[in-house]
Amino acid sequence: MQPESVVARLWPGQPYQLEPLGGGITNHNFKVVVDGDAYVLRLGGKDTELLGIDRRAEHAAALTAAAVAAGPEVIAFLEAEGALVTRFVEGRPPPDDEIRASRTIARVAATLKSFHDAPPIPARFDSFRVVSAYAEVARQHGVTVPAAYDGAARVAQRIEQLLGPQPLRPCHNDLLNANFIVDGERLWIVDWEYAGMGDVLFDLANFSVNNGLGPDEDDELLRAYFGPRGEANAPALAAMRFMSDFREAMWGVVQQGISGLDFDFVGYAQQHFDRLERTAAAPRFRAALHTLEES
Repeated sequence: MQPESVVARLWPGQPYQLEPLGGGITNHNFKVVVDGDAYVLRLGGKDTELLGIDRRAEHAAALTAAAVAAGPEVIAFLEAEGALVTRFVEGRPPPDDEIRASRTIARVAATLKSFHDAPPIPARFDSFRVVSAYAEVARQHGVTVPAAYDGAARVAQRIEQLLGPQPLRPCHNDLLNANFIVDGERLWIVDWEYAGMGDVLFDLANFSVNNGLGPDEDDELLRAYFGPRGEANAPALAAMRFMSDFREAMWGVVQQGISGLDFDFVGYAQQHFDRLERTAAAPRFRAALHTLEES
């Protein structure tokens, strides 16, 4: 599906300007200007349902995020074309030092909490099931699952047993730096395609590990989100940082079999396997599991 045909369907007969937007390695994103208003048109990539993406659920999540001022306004959704149009937000992803600053951490916590407290959305995200599903899809598409998978799966099983069932809340589940936009005093979250009912501590851990937060910054995040006693959740957050990288590593593995993009998914997967192995070997992680066992 060409972006021009989608634009012509959405704004028939109207002049427009169209330019590609960078940053994505799954979808194709464009800025569209029509009659002085700017929008983002996103066209879903090939076979993205194999990554666990449901475009109707993404649309519902984006509407929910907009309703609680966590995400930009949703303008249109063309299900057959896998096209989602949102209001273009002027701004930029926060630099590394800015996103780890106390002020930004507090803003992220408040924005995430507004979405976590929203009504249910029609999708489920379970990090423990996602990694095994990705392994199966990879094998079906001729990809050899790395040997590191088995050891990581054993650690994941232990984490799941220690944490037990958790309340299901609307979660974003893909909190990379590029999915945050700072617009003056506003902080927006974009790209809701992996959103689903899940564990808020996975969301917080996903933000933490993807943006390089250290232990002190994690404590700030937990206090900002849960209040003064938030640090009681530190062991679970440390454990879910492992799950975040395990999911990301297996995302890279399955992309090796389905993506047509010129991108080093082998290196991407290895980068995250290396990081989760460092996480598992760190005293912080071992202490977290010990605390969870004792609780």
